[in-house]
Formats: sequence, structure tokens, C-alpha cells
Amino acid sequence: PIHDWTRVGAGTFHAFHLGWIGQIQIALNEGVLPGSYYALAEQIVGPLGPDVLTLQADDTSSNGSPNSVRGSGGVALATAPPRPRLSDTVEMSEYVLKRRTIVVRHTSDDRIVALLEIVSPGNKASRHAFHTFVEKAAETLYRGYHLLVIDLFPPTPRDPDGIHAAIWDEIGGSPFVPPRDEPLTLVAYSAGVPKRAYIEPTAVGRELIEMPLFLDPETYVNMPM
Repeated sequence: PIHDWTRVGAGTFHAFHLGWIGQIQIALNEGVLPGSYYALAEQIVGPLGPDVLTLQADDTSSNGSPNSVRGSGGVALATAPPRPRLSDTVEMSEYVLKRRTIVVRHTSDDRIVALLEIVSPGNKASRHAFHTFVEKAAETLYRGYHLLVIDLFPPTPRDPDGIHAAIWDEIGGSPFVPPRDEPLTLVAYSAGVPKRAYIEPTAVGRELIEMPLFLDPETYVNMPM
């Protein structure tokens, strides 16, 4: 069940966070992901910062490296809907972030496909930190990277309706108000056109369900949490 992480210091959660990310990486690379994908923890800085798990595609490796792990394949969205109870879509204007975004791509095929972000107390510690997180989440979706956000901390004055409501508002989505007795948020974003969100409001003591992690706008794997 989900713990009440407000009862411990930020350092304790950070230590747990690092171990959790490592275990998720192992699970993804040992069978959850199809063979042409691999996950790396803290490989790059951004778009959301150093505490991300990146999912990348590589169609060239077959020598037993992490790039060549073999999974059972993704789930087609049209065949089986993801497990989260709520969903929404929004048409995101292609001009929303053009004036402040420059994308530099590496010439190799190791392109980013998706990112996982586990929200930490520091992301909500100040108005600037929170605004930066939300703005860069929107930038991630604009760039076409799928995104999974896990927020196990209750809303603050900066996000009274939770992290998803703030991100969704930033990209022009309809207002979202979570159930009052479910203040925590698990949300998976598909970065296609339109943008889609699959939201699981939750609470301390609840099961941490599997969440969809999108590989392309119509295909996902169930993320072992």
C-alpha cells in the first residue's frame, strides 16, 4: 500500500526514491519492455531534471546489452484500455512553447521515447520549483515524449487540485478536480495528437496499481510500480 510520506524527512524519501527507480529500471529491462527499448535511470538532465527514468528505442543492438532486452511487446490501446479509471484528451497548440524551446537531437538512434518522474518534496517546496516542474512537463509533452508522473504527496497551496490539474491547465486542457478523498495522483500521458491523460486518483493505504507507459500514441506497456 501507499505510505504516508509526509511523516518522514525529504532525505528519507529521496533514499527510497533512488532505490525505487533502480528497481523499476530492472523490471522494465528484464522483460516488461519489448526488445527494441531499454530504460536508464538518471541518464540525462532534463527535460524534468536529474531524477527521471528515460525510456529509449534502439533497433540496432542484438549483442546482449541492455539495448537488446526481450519483452512480450506492448499493448494496443485499441485492444485493451489502460487500468486508470479516468481519462481526458486535449489538442495542444504547436505554438505554445515554440518561442522558448530549442531542441537539439543527437545523430544516433538513441532517441528518448518516454520519461518517468516521481514527484519529490523539492518539486513543491517553492512557487518557482513547482512552476518549473509543471512548465517542463508541458515541454516534455510538446516535444513528443510520453510521460508518467507519480505524485505520492498531498496537494499544496501551489497545486490545490493536484499535479495533473496543474500540468493539464498548462497545456490547455479542461479543469480537473480530483475526488476529495483521493488527493494523490498517478497519471500517464500519451504525447500524440491529441494529448491524452490516464489518471488514477489515489490515497495513502491504497494499492499502487500498474500504470501505462506509452511507447507510441497507440501502444503501451503496464508499468510495474
